Amino acid sequence: MRSTHRAPAAAVTLFCLSVLALCLLLPVRAAAAEVALRIGVLAFLGSEAAVKEWSPVLRRLESALPDHAPTLVQLDHDGLREAIRRGELEFIITNPGHYIELEAEFGASRILTLDAGGGRSPERALAATVVVPAASPLQSLADLHGHRLAIVGRSGFGGFQLLWGELDALGLSPDKDFAALHEVGFPMNGVIDALDAGVADAGVIRSCLLESRPDWQARFRVLSPRTEPGFPCATSTRIYPDWPLAALRHTPPELSRAVAIALLGMTRPDDGLAWAVPADYQAVHELFRRLEIGPYAYLRAPTLMALAERYWPWVGGFALLIIGWIVYTVRVEHLVQARTAALREALAAREALEVRMRGAQEQADHLSRLSVLGELSGTLAHELNQPLAAVTNYANSLVRRADHHRLTEAAVREAAAEIAGQAERAAGILGRIRAFARKRTASREPASPHELVEEAVALFRGMLAQAPAVTVEDALPPTARVEVDRLQIQQVLLNLLKNAWDASRTLPPARQHIAIAIEHTGGSLQIRVRDHGCGLDEHARSRLFEPFFTTKDDGLGLGLSICRSIAEAHGGRLSAETPADGPGALFVLSLPEDGLMDGAPAPHPDTTAPQPARTPP
Repeated sequence: MRSTHRAPAAAVTLFCLSVLALCLLLPVRAAAAEVALRIGVLAFLGSEAAVKEWSPVLRRLESALPDHAPTLVQLDHDGLREAIRRGELEFIITNPGHYIELEAEFGASRILTLDAGGGRSPERALAATVVVPAASPLQSLADLHGHRLAIVGRSGFGGFQLLWGELDALGLSPDKDFAALHEVGFPMNGVIDALDAGVADAGVIRSCLLESRPDWQARFRVLSPRTEPGFPCATSTRIYPDWPLAALRHTPPELSRAVAIALLGMTRPDDGLAWAVPADYQAVHELFRRLEIGPYAYLRAPTLMALAERYWPWVGGFALLIIGWIVYTVRVEHLVQARTAALREALAAREALEVRMRGAQEQADHLSRLSVLGELSGTLAHELNQPLAAVTNYANSLVRRADHHRLTEAAVREAAAEIAGQAERAAGILGRIRAFARKRTASREPASPHELVEEAVALFRGMLAQAPAVTVEDALPPTARVEVDRLQIQQVLLNLLKNAWDASRTLPPARQHIAIAIEHTGGSLQIRVRDHGCGLDEHARSRLFEPFFTTKDDGLGLGLSICRSIAEAHGGRLSAETPADGPGALFVLSLPEDGLMDGAPAPHPDTTAPQPARTPP
């Protein structure tokens, strides 16, 4: 009996323990079956409004996915970004602009687009409305220039970015053309509060939000209202797709598919919300690209391509300017080459002309010297006859002495010496004349001014039978040298000596004297030739150096003209003056001081009247 009662008691105890264990394990299994499903929501109207608006989504997911624990996390723009970065969300519901940014930054991928209904399709559901007080003088978006604007924030899609796109099309910049941008933050109703408080002249809110206020038409007015067919709300901008539901990069694909299937089953009559397949958000991309914000903010970097696209008129103008400059440079280079070739030809022609002119000048100088010799040739024979007559006389004297047997050794020596001396005198006269008359190329060399004068005087005397007295006063040091063409300077001096003789040879011997002075005066070397003739009147002196002007009956009028050109070729000048101490004329040959230098001492032979031939013994 005892054993019979123990068996049922053990069985009962075992059954109770089993039931207790099952009761304890059921909550654990249920908790283990639940999987986190966290949905981040952009609470632009505040947390309370977000919970009310998106609660149908939670209820649908709870019923369709009993093994998951869906939760809503209400955040602002920055809060959503931080939660995604920390991996605290599996899905997000946000505006299209914020989604584009998160898509580029975190790889968010839209799986559904909200179907708001009420005449709004998923592709045309979202716009921005600019609200002003009913009594505001503003009539269009262009009138906002210089006024205060209330916005949710720069990251607000319907609360700022959509209006920014319209302002950009009008050429207005929010940073430059507004008196102030008043950012109120979430909730968006703060924009209306800013208008009521008078801190803003206009405000930007999401479309269809204004219509939720029953008294809005009495208090506010929509700025630049647009006519959008089928759109039930007032708007000031273009219409864009509605909010997307997006999965994140770490969200399991199976979970994303299950959520999409569950939410696509929602209907507005039953759930108050509906979803559609993902809409095309290309219009949002184009808006952000034009504004260079979000994933297109890199376009603001000053790259060459970005600058070229932004400032293509200026770039094109600069390119045309560069092309024009290149064409101009090529043309100028061509003209320079052509002008250079022409200049080379002109220089070659000029050099050839200068060669011909030098040749003509040398020919003229040569003819001038021959002219002087021709004018003196009448007396040249008489001058040569003197030494020749002396030679003849001494030779005949030797013959007579030999015939009378009176020829002594002393007489022979004396006669031979005189014959040799007179022969040398004749040879010297002919040598100077030949050197003076020969034709040669002009060349300059250092020469003693005193030697130049003495050689010219000796040549002048050698060609005259009765040469006048010529005195030379040299005030220069014996070592003085001047770089000149010796023959040309002698030509000038010989012309001046001959003109002095022509002016005084018909006068008494006392007035036939010619005086030459060599001195350094006024920064130049001067050789002054003075005669005591009848002098020159003012008219003759003013034209004295003109070609073909002469006061002589048989003159050519070229001598003094050529002499002046020779002086000027040496950097000097030739002038005529009236002496202050008596009658006659004074000719001054000036040579530049830079040609004067020190050199070896030069002999100063005395210049006196010519010596007559001695009578043979």
